[in-house]
Formats: sequence, C-alpha cells, structure tokens
Amino acid sequence: MSGTRHRTRPALTAFLHRLAPRTLRGRLSLVALTTAALLMLILTVAFNAVAQHRLQHQADDELRTRAAAVATTIDTTGTTVRVLETSNDALLDTNVWIYADGRLLEEPPNAGPLTRVADALAGHGGRRCVTAGVDGPLRLCSQPVSGDNSEATVVTALGLSPYRSSADTLLLGSLALDAVMLACTYALTRLAVGRALRPVRTMTDQATQWSAVASEERFGHTRHPSELTRLGTSLDAILDRIRTLLRHERQLTGELSHELRTPLSRIIAELDWWQTRPRTADQTHATHKVIAEAAQSMRTICDTLLDDARGGAPTAPGTAEILPTLRRLTEVLDAPSHLTVTADGPPLEAGVPPALLERIISPLLTNASRYARSKITVHAYRAPDGVRIEVIDDGPGVPPPFAGQLFEPGRRADPGDGHSGAGLGLPLARRLARSAGGEMTYDPDHTPGARFVVSLPAG
Repeated sequence: MSGTRHRTRPALTAFLHRLAPRTLRGRLSLVALTTAALLMLILTVAFNAVAQHRLQHQADDELRTRAAAVATTIDTTGTTVRVLETSNDALLDTNVWIYADGRLLEEPPNAGPLTRVADALAGHGGRRCVTAGVDGPLRLCSQPVSGDNSEATVVTALGLSPYRSSADTLLLGSLALDAVMLACTYALTRLAVGRALRPVRTMTDQATQWSAVASEERFGHTRHPSELTRLGTSLDAILDRIRTLLRHERQLTGELSHELRTPLSRIIAELDWWQTRPRTADQTHATHKVIAEAAQSMRTICDTLLDDARGGAPTAPGTAEILPTLRRLTEVLDAPSHLTVTADGPPLEAGVPPALLERIISPLLTNASRYARSKITVHAYRAPDGVRIEVIDDGPGVPPPFAGQLFEPGRRADPGDGHSGAGLGLPLARRLARSAGGEMTYDPDHTPGARFVVSLPAG
C-alpha cells in the first residue's frame, strides 16, 4: 500500500502540472481566480449564515408577538385561569396552545403530533423556542403569562417554509452573483496582466530582431514601469557584456589569423620548394628544420595570445635578453634584398618572456620591411623606467591625418597600397606591450620615415 501511494503522488503531481497554464498570464489569472473564489466562498457562507439567523429571529419575533396578543385573552386574576372569547378568536387560536399549571386548556384543531412538541416546550417553562420537522419545518415558542394567583403558558407555532424559501433565494442569488464576479475577475485579470506583460513581449521581439554586436539599441531607452526598467537595465548590461565578449572573440580570431599567417606561409613555401624537384638529404633536413621552427613559432604565437586573452598574465613569466631576441627576429624577417636591417644596443633584459617580446616587436619589423626604402634600424637602450626599443625605417612614414587611428584594429592608412595586411599587427603589439606593463608609441616628429618606441619593464 505504501508503494502504491508513493507511485500515485508523482502521477498526480504530473497530472496537475499538465493542467496548469503554460503562460504567466494564465497562471496569474488562475491565482487571482482561486483567491477570489476562496474569498467569495467565505463571504457567501458568512452572508447566508447571518441571513438565516436573521430570518429565524424574525420568525421568533412574530411568534412572541402572537403569544403576547393571545395573552391578552387569558384571565389569571382569579384562582383559576380563564380564556376569554374575542371577536377574532379564530385567528388568534391558529397554531396556539394554552396551558394552565401544566394542563392543556386549548389547542388548535388537528394539531396531532405538534401537541406533544408543545407539551414538552410548555413543561420546560420560561421563554423557549424550538424547531420541529412535523408536517414541514415549524418554529414553536413558549411565552409564560403570570398572574396574581395563577400562571399560564402560551405556545405558538409558525411555518418556516416562507423563511426557508427566502433563504434559498438568497443563497441562489449570492451564488449567481459569485459566478458573475468570478467571471469578471478572471476576465479583468487576464486583461490587466496582458496589458502589464505587453512591454515584455515587445522586449522579447526587440531582443530577437537586434544584433547583440552591431545594434546600438537598448531596452533602457524606452519608458517602462519601474520593474521593467530595472529588468531592461539588467538586460542592457548583459547585452554589453555579450557584445564585449564577441568583440574580444573576433579580435582574438583576427589576431591569431594575422600572426599565424607568416609562419604558415613559410611552411607552405618550403613544402612547395621541396616538392618541385628531388632534393638531397641535407636539403630535405634543412626543409624539415625550417618547417619545425615555423610550427614551433605557431605554437608560441598561440600560447602567447591565449595567455593574454585569459587575463593578460603569461603562464610562464620570465625575462628575455633583448639583443639576441632582436637579432633572431631580424634574421628570420622576410625582408626584401635591398634592405639593410641592423640591431644594436648594450646587453639588456626585459621583464617579459621571450615569446611575448617577439610578438611585440615582430609587427613593427614586418611593417618597417614593407615601407622602408633602404634601411631598418632596431636599437635598444636603458631608460629610467625600464628599457626601450626603437624601430626606425626610412620609408614614407605615417600620414599625419591617420596618426590618431594608427593603433585602432582594422584600420589602414591606404588599403590600396599593394601591401597585404588587415590592420591588426600594431594594435596587437601595443595591447601586448600594455599587458606586460609597458607602452608603445609613434613619434610623429621623426622624419624621414617612421619611428616606433616600445617601453618595457627591466628584467
């Protein structure tokens, strides 16, 4: 039996869940309807109880009035009780019993079983009322009549059918009124909740139509009630965070694509060169070495950018010897043959990992090799706040109108200058320098050519 009850409860719960409205509007309307039904039930029961009590009280008042009228026809001044005859005696004797010292003096014709009820009521003495179910609902009340030498009791009876009919009419009327009120309550609640939730539906449609990244529309720009205004503000904050995350994701994807393009091009070039004709074992070994170095460079690039994306702190902090790193970068730089690339400076250490230093300097060298006419100079020196690295070329320099947009992602001074590029290298280099506690600047007063200065903490 216990197992059966445990199985029945989940089934009943699931059934009730299926019956519950699916929408918030329906659930709120159901709650309002249930609350109103309970309140109206209590009020209806209380109203009908008071109405029945009031009707019974009216019946008792009428019985006592009749008993008082009958008492005027009873003479109790002598030693015996006498009932006087009056002109309306037949009317007064209807459903009336008169007792003297416990003896029945008069009773209505064909009283039958009611006389026994009246006898019992008179036997108790005093003013009492009872309800009897003989030949329909009847109400009987006893009224004592005191005299100087004798005492009498008058018992009157009254049919309760008219009063019960009135009570039933009141009950049906109140139930009908309750039904109308419940229907109106449900309809008005659904209407009010629907109007209140209309802004939510509008916000839902707007969220479906808007693009989290491209659209500048926000929920907080529209006037709403205070609760929905707070909700709109929270949703706007969420949209801003989503837009920031998506922008960072796109930025990371673009930067990885930009940085991996060079080593990937080296791998493709080496494979194309190796496949054009048979090679000796030494040439094949050299090709493998170049491919391995490019693959290791790609791995280093991925690790460096992902470390920065996780929060700007490298997973392997350390120091880098600046001059050997600069010379290694100039050796692997894919620069035209007419360019002279030099790197000089005293032995210095930067307080960043070697891989991060390479990622900061590589975009500067790549840009310089694109635009320099004959010479690129890389110079490192000590500064009061750390170390500095200058990358100088003798090219055309940066157009003055474009200098303010130089470090903005995706911006190029002249996209049609014949050089490939996505405008991501310099913004990435500056961001990495700043994440390491340094800075990257461009010197607009340097002529001819361009001069970039990287400031880093000393190792």
